[in-house]
Amino acid sequence: MKAISKTILITGVSTGIGYGAAKHFIGRGYTVFGSVRKLQDGDQLKAEFGPLFEPLVFDVTDSEAVSNAADYLTQRLAGSGLGGLVNNAGVAFGGPVQYQPMDVFRQHFDVNVVGLVQVTQAFLPLLGARPDHPVQPGRILNISSVNGEVAIPFMSAYVGSKFAVEGFSHSLRRELALFGIKVIIVGPGAVKTPIWSKGTDMSAYQATPYYPAMQWFLKQVETSEADGFSVDYLGERIVAIHETARPRIRYAIVPNKLIGWLIPRLPTRLVDWIVGRISGLKKS
Repeated sequence: MKAISKTILITGVSTGIGYGAAKHFIGRGYTVFGSVRKLQDGDQLKAEFGPLFEPLVFDVTDSEAVSNAADYLTQRLAGSGLGGLVNNAGVAFGGPVQYQPMDVFRQHFDVNVVGLVQVTQAFLPLLGARPDHPVQPGRILNISSVNGEVAIPFMSAYVGSKFAVEGFSHSLRRELALFGIKVIIVGPGAVKTPIWSKGTDMSAYQATPYYPAMQWFLKQVETSEADGFSVDYLGERIVAIHETARPRIRYAIVPNKLIGWLIPRLPTRLVDWIVGRISGLKKS
């Protein structure tokens, strides 16, 4: 059987972690197929990255567009296969559950969960989920978050979607063992990426009783952004994980070991007490 293909599909490459991953995969000689929602973004990235980058214009929530992209890559990679899938596309918007519109919750699960599953299903045959696959099976890297293990207030839609990604990834890994396809969870902590600055406008909640505690939350976000890893570093780590011969099931890439390693292991009631004490989310 031929060696694993040096081709990668990354969703959401316009900015952030997806952009950093695309840059470093290309630097290692991979052909990168990157999903963008706007043709203009794809053209700009093509001009920047050169011949090893090919944009695919689709929204992960658009089933027809995802299916068309899979059909195109099946023809484009005829006689070969896809070496890896990095499910990165995602959204994050903050707010208290009591006042957050249901459309925001639906968007989180449509993009972060259903979209991820939809893309995975469409490209599984190219990754090796078929009896006659001509090359070694590819790998799936699902980009979760530290919040796939640590639930914080005012990000419940995002947290819920990332917990779902983690559970889905564990089930998928056990199913795809049949074909030798590895499924790896990547759980970044604080990252200097536009997803947070775009998703933490809390002005709509100023008149709610939660707003004083939300000031604490916003300060935590600002501190995390200042201390977070660059998308360049995350991209480099993602490539290294993909190339690891025996990868771990989950990688926590966190600048703050207290949040990323210790808190998930503390008793839940203790974490509740800590959060309530430092945030003011506690009935006096």
